[in-house]
Amino acid sequence: MRRLIILFLLVFTTPALAQYWGHYTNARFGYAIDVPPDFEGNGEASDGAGQAFYRTEAEQSLEAWGGPMDTGLDALAQSLAADNAALGWGITMQTSTPQWATLSGLRDRRSFFQRLIVLCDGKSYASMRVDFPTADLNAVEPVLQGLARSFVAEGC
Repeated sequence: MRRLIILFLLVFTTPALAQYWGHYTNARFGYAIDVPPDFEGNGEASDGAGQAFYRTEAEQSLEAWGGPMDTGLDALAQSLAADNAALGWGITMQTSTPQWATLSGLRDRRSFFQRLIVLCDGKSYASMRVDFPTADLNAVEPVLQGLARSFVAEGC
């Protein structure tokens, strides 16, 4: 009986164990983020600023990039919110502190969640943005929490 239980556990838990999160580290700007299962990387951008990951069958994308920060993070987040609003996104949340900012929005049955962080040099930022069908919000919520938790500056 014990062997049967062990065999059952091996057969049916192995697929679940295969759902590991990946990890992306950006050497140019010094940030890292975990990548959810089933998201395929598109290769790092030619300028080394970041990478896009896609989960095509679910119409979901994750983009991570870094850049210079000419203003404070709050001003950058406000500018991004204005840019998104100009593109027709309804901004549903905007929160910022001196070290991080978050915004989200809705448009045409799609949602986005974006988080920005100040990097170690204090002059650069990193941003991650997830775009997904609004109908998937409940399923995506724990993924967003994991992404926000894992999105960090490295080498400080």
